[in-house]
Amino acid sequence: MEGHGMTYFLDDQVGSAKDRKVKLSCRNIWKCYGPMDSGIYQMRDTPERASAVAALRSSGCVPAAIDVSFDVHAGEIFVIMGLSGSGKSTVIRCLSRLVEPSYGEILFDGEDLLEASPKRLIEIRRRRMGMVFQSFGLLPHLTVLENVAFPLRVQGVDRQRRESRASEMIELVGLKGRECAFPAQLSGGQQQRVGIARSLAVEPELWFLDEPFSALDPLIRRQMQNEFLRLQTLLKKTIVFITHDFLEAIRLADRIAIMKDGQIIQIGSAAEIVLKPANDYVREFTRDVPLAHVLTVADVIEPYRGHLQATQSCGADMSLLDAMPSFAGNPEGFAVTNSSGAIVGEITASKVLTIFAESQERTR
Repeated sequence: MEGHGMTYFLDDQVGSAKDRKVKLSCRNIWKCYGPMDSGIYQMRDTPERASAVAALRSSGCVPAAIDVSFDVHAGEIFVIMGLSGSGKSTVIRCLSRLVEPSYGEILFDGEDLLEASPKRLIEIRRRRMGMVFQSFGLLPHLTVLENVAFPLRVQGVDRQRRESRASEMIELVGLKGRECAFPAQLSGGQQQRVGIARSLAVEPELWFLDEPFSALDPLIRRQMQNEFLRLQTLLKKTIVFITHDFLEAIRLADRIAIMKDGQIIQIGSAAEIVLKPANDYVREFTRDVPLAHVLTVADVIEPYRGHLQATQSCGADMSLLDAMPSFAGNPEGFAVTNSSGAIVGEITASKVLTIFAESQERTR
């Protein structure tokens, strides 16, 4: 991919979420609180629409989501982020119809959820979706085992099977031995693990997480992020994750959507958003993000020329922060390998320094 005088790309051999089938499509979703002319839903992103939305706000109508569209691919972690009031939580609630959209389409494996009957929607939520929110939402009078098994109980699963499944999920999130504890006896991080185990008990195809770690202390939050990534490596769920923390988004996301005032401003990988911001808002939003944390080796990879005598190699998915110490023993550069160990390119110190310098120039 070319841009801003530099080359950065994901090699086809490394793989991309975009190569997978679309699991969830959000098409032109609006959510407005208060009366408004339905004709505005048909307006595309033009100065006229911006004026109409501003007039709506002045009249007391609140457009919380404005013409939101995106696809989420199977097995992808799609992060929606923005400041408080940007509309990100409204959008994720629209996706599951916890909030009814005013207009648009939400396609889950091709089925429009906005056309689903109440009975059909309940079935989809119970059997195909998992949800985790900032508030843990545990039932205080139930044990860990009973909390995790609760969605299966609602489904009518017999006690032996639901408790067996719940025990598996409890072990998966690292809480084996705490099955008989009550929520009040657990730390915040442990309670969130119970919430995650409960949402996984129904084996959801689609997993919604709305700022699940924001109430946790920084150290516990990082531990939960690590746990989340470990679970995703094992389970490969299709995930929509909400956060206001860009560093958290960088750690977790395959792709990121940035929202402002109810609208999606830009969608892309962390590297694309930082290196090619769509406008001044995104540029300012990402201004202080450490570039070495954002970029992976795959973002700065060059064609392999075969002339390097490097004794080391690194994986294409390694962060630049982790890869840079390797230049100490290999100043000319070193080979880059894919998950199968095959060489797919090379990385050089001069390339990395050029990208850092050009990025610094653009933020001045």
